[in-house]
This record gives sequence, C-alpha cells and structure tokens, in this order.
Amino acid sequence: MTQKLDYRWHLREVMATQGMFSTTDLRPKLAERGIDLSPSQVYRLVTERPERLSLKTLMALLDILGCSMDHLIEPVAARGSRRQAAASSAPMPAEADGVGEFRPKRARVVRPEE
Repeated sequence: MTQKLDYRWHLREVMATQGMFSTTDLRPKLAERGIDLSPSQVYRLVTERPERLSLKTLMALLDILGCSMDHLIEPVAARGSRRQAAASSAPMPAEADGVGEFRPKRARVVRPEE
C-alpha cells in the first residue's frame, strides 16, 4: 500500500519573518504582480491551508517573500486513524506554529499628568 501524503502551509510564518503581520500587507504586493484577490481571499490564503492554488499566485508569493517552495509547503505523511486520536490533544496550530514570537508588542498609552 502506498503512503498518502499531506502538507503543511507556512505562509503566515514566512510572512512574519519578513515583518508582514497583516494580510493587508500582502494584497497590494500581489496586485503589483497581476494577482487580484479580494481581501477575504487573501485572508483565507494566509490563515488557512489552501486546497487549490494557481501557479501564478504561488510564484507571486515566492517572489514577494524571496523564498522557495520548501519554505511555504512542507510535505508530510498523512495521519492514520490511530494518530488522529493522539493529535486531538495536541496544541492548536496557532500556538504551535511559533508566529507569536514575531508579533509586535502591544503599545501602551501613557497620558502626561496635568
């Protein structure tokens, strides 16, 4: 029996390493390269794992981020039914992906005393 493959999508992490923390940072750069996506499409592209992705969009992302495909897409073996039970107790992807260390700290407003 052949092993089934799956993948992990690392766009959010790669964007964070480039200092891009908002999906709105990506949209104009895609438009410069002829990729016109709505704000919700860009949001889904960054926050979710895409099932379908045009090669033009993928090439634009690679150009914008200055990376290669192996930085964005990580092939992994598909999980079996036994492994899914163990995975349900694993941390949420947002906690495990390491993006938190790249997020800026919240600004504190200090009002001068009068």
